[in-house]
Amino acid sequence: MSSTAEKSQPRLLRDVNLYIIFGITLTAVMGVSSIAPAFPSIADAMHVSAQQIGLLITFFTLPGIFITPVLGILADRFGRKVVLVPSLILFGIAGTACAFATSFEQMLFFRALQGMGSASLGALNLTLIGDLYSGNQRATAMGYNGSVLSIGTAFYPAVGGALAVLGWHYPFFLSLLAIPVGLFVLTHLEKTGSDGGLNMTEIFSNVASSLISKKVIPLFVGIFLTFIMLYGGYITFFTILLDEKFEQNSLWIGIILSGSSFMTAYASSQLGKLTKRFSEVNLIRTAAILYLSIFLMLPLVENIWWFIIPVIIFGAAQGINIPSILNLLTGYADKEYRAAFLSVNWVVMRTGQALGPYILGLVYAGISLNATFYAAAIAAGLFMISSFFFMKKEWYAFEETVL
Repeated sequence: MSSTAEKSQPRLLRDVNLYIIFGITLTAVMGVSSIAPAFPSIADAMHVSAQQIGLLITFFTLPGIFITPVLGILADRFGRKVVLVPSLILFGIAGTACAFATSFEQMLFFRALQGMGSASLGALNLTLIGDLYSGNQRATAMGYNGSVLSIGTAFYPAVGGALAVLGWHYPFFLSLLAIPVGLFVLTHLEKTGSDGGLNMTEIFSNVASSLISKKVIPLFVGIFLTFIMLYGGYITFFTILLDEKFEQNSLWIGIILSGSSFMTAYASSQLGKLTKRFSEVNLIRTAAILYLSIFLMLPLVENIWWFIIPVIIFGAAQGINIPSILNLLTGYADKEYRAAFLSVNWVVMRTGQALGPYILGLVYAGISLNATFYAAAIAAGLFMISSFFFMKKEWYAFEETVL
């Protein structure tokens, strides 16, 4: 166990490693949310349609689906810093280069490079938490990290939107912040991971055997369905509901979504306290019930002020669910191949993120807007079944003691 893992709870918040992890997390979620408000301006400047501008997300996201597992294996083979530092530098340089693009094709090329830089960040920040902390302290660190992620998700659109008022170029300059984060990783992050002792065959074998475990599959199913609901039912079609039925402008839609993110941040920050009283499995089951109730509720709301209830509930469900699943996955994987294992989880999350809007979009086009929420409720129901019948608390008892 590292010296960091032995620190008392108050000292955890004074640990420089934790703040470096926060920096990696904030970089990982910067790539889309900070530039999204500038999309209309970019479309005008580059003379592309609203449909084409979505390629800025696609080109950023796709590289991660393919190369994240490879980068995870490299991080297990050669150490976390060897992958993290070049990734952060590439993210910063390629993201900033987008501001100087003279054509949309050139911008897409830079976005693909930036996506390659981003590919490892969402997996390796969790890997570092697993490397550096154990037991309840790991749950606390995971909760704090979830809070930071939610705060970044809430604030980046506002910051990016304010910069976009000055010109479409300016939100891209936020990417420069990744470079000092990379330098801090290089100079101040505690060294973790392998020194090259594991071979590729050994890593592949260990990860493959873990992925088919009856303990892991329900967690992957849970995170996949969560991202279907988040990016399909909530971020995409809840915003459409606010626009079509309640005629809210983008400012108020952003404020409503930010309220949910702040609730997620608060709930995540309490994870360490919650896991002292409740198991992660019970927290996940509670979240599944909340998701189901929310998506059954949304089509029935007739007064916009009543959305305060589902927005708060959804934020709370996110805050206890995602960090709990990630904490169990992080604790399950052996340190020697943790990065490769969590990289697969990152691919599962990205796949849910990509499929959610697409699948529910088919429901929207073929049936109705309200039907998208009932489809999301079906996903919540499947998640609830998985959590109650295929997750056993005793399987994860090691979370209380070991690592």
